[in-house]
Amino acid sequence: MREALPINIDHLLRRRTIEGERIEYKAGWNPESVLHTLGAFANDFHNLGGGYVVLGVEERDGRPVLPPKGLDPDAIDGIQKDLLNLGNAAIQPPYHPLTAVHETDGKTILVLYAPGGETRPYRTRVSLSTSSREWAYHIRKHSSTVRARGEDERELLGLAATVPFDDRYHHNASLDDLSFRLIQQHLQDVGSDLLREVAELSMDVLGRRMNIVGGPSEALFPKNVGLLFFNDRPHEFFPATQIDVVWFPDGPGGDHFEEKEFRGPLAAILRDAVTYIERNFLKEAVVKHPDRPEADRFWNFPGAAIEEALGNAIYHRSYEEREPVEVRITPEELLVLSYPGADRSIRMEDLRRGQAVSRRYRNRRIGEFLKELDLAEGRSTGVPKILRAMRNNGSPAPSFETDEDRTWFRVRLPAHPSFPLRPNGDSAEQDAGQDTVHDNALKYIENGPITEQDTEQDTEQVTPQVGRLILALTREMRRHELQDLLSITHRPHFLEICLNPALEAGLIEMTLPDKPTSRNQRYRRTPAGDALARQLAESRQ
Repeated sequence: MREALPINIDHLLRRRTIEGERIEYKAGWNPESVLHTLGAFANDFHNLGGGYVVLGVEERDGRPVLPPKGLDPDAIDGIQKDLLNLGNAAIQPPYHPLTAVHETDGKTILVLYAPGGETRPYRTRVSLSTSSREWAYHIRKHSSTVRARGEDERELLGLAATVPFDDRYHHNASLDDLSFRLIQQHLQDVGSDLLREVAELSMDVLGRRMNIVGGPSEALFPKNVGLLFFNDRPHEFFPATQIDVVWFPDGPGGDHFEEKEFRGPLAAILRDAVTYIERNFLKEAVVKHPDRPEADRFWNFPGAAIEEALGNAIYHRSYEEREPVEVRITPEELLVLSYPGADRSIRMEDLRRGQAVSRRYRNRRIGEFLKELDLAEGRSTGVPKILRAMRNNGSPAPSFETDEDRTWFRVRLPAHPSFPLRPNGDSAEQDAGQDTVHDNALKYIENGPITEQDTEQDTEQVTPQVGRLILALTREMRRHELQDLLSITHRPHFLEICLNPALEAGLIEMTLPDKPTSRNQRYRRTPAGDALARQLAESRQ
């Protein structure tokens, strides 16, 4: 049966959206080798979500050799029949991957998607020769499939009754609780070929293809991960599935605070909370120097560190605990608190240095969906990314805290030293004549166009709408973020009056100019755009 998988296969090959431990390339059809790899992915020793076997693509140093060698199209049906027989007779318990035929660079390849199995551990025949009767367990070690022996085999057997919470069936829900609309939007966001078939598939078939539904055909249930991503009100199934953002303008001991709750599908609340924080609490400072033309630019809190800290909290929190993810913001620091703490196998000293490597992930399926949406990276890269973002911004080092029993985890991001506010609301650097472009941008957006026309740019190109865009674009941003910031809901109108004129005038540029329609596309100011932003900001002073 030829199917489409819930992932963009071109991205799988060219952008390496899946880490090496979860993908194996094979130039041709080798039943015995493929069998062992499928058994290893089904065992999912590190709770990473299984993996992919790509047939028809050679591998060199862990990377695909493109263009692919390809398979004989007439042999595909025979390979799929062999896979069916192997799944019944050569793997115990029986196990069957999803398959998809794909054309790339004029060649035919076959992709096998092997999610972590629900009845692990799985053992496979060591040899497919008729004289061999030996069976063994296989696991993934880095980018290789190996036979589990000694301590690894004992640990794998210990996982037999352990299915991660996000991959379990939810017996108090039904398939009607899954939203076709949200699933369709997800497939569109990740560029999946499955999007073309959605309208023709029933929820049970679609759910099985995406591995968010399971159970016997007469009693199907959604999995927890399906409800967390594809239900509009997951907090009704998992109380406290939300992000609370709390602002303390006078510090945590003050009498005044503002709170906003974000509830809904995980990907949506993560995006919305990050956008809300960036729009309302992030400020950029520009320091000019009389002895050189370059100005220093920095933020009170770097957005990349906040996005990573919050993404990690959503990824690694427990959805069995009735505690929300909480973000507490004061002028001096930003805290991200989640429950529980890091696994005990992780030494906090290693984590604080950015050198911790997780042995096993709590939410393998949640991580899988977040990574497909570029909302998380996995592979223990979150803490190093936070450290790097804070260092590049010139901020003090972050801290990572937990209690002795690892019941909670807190990321503390100190504000840049130039930004903590004095009691009267003025920053120390503003007294020294510092120019805060972000504040001026917000004033400009709220109050309308700047009236002075003393810039060096062509005034026919710099319309008020383009000026608002330039001032709002204080970092690399996605199109929808700019639309939200400028309160323009109609995409064609935004492109016509703001984005395209700014691109044509050379005031902004794409971060991926060779891929204008990429879902990872962002926009940033050019040097000419920076100069215009300074002039527009100065005209408001």
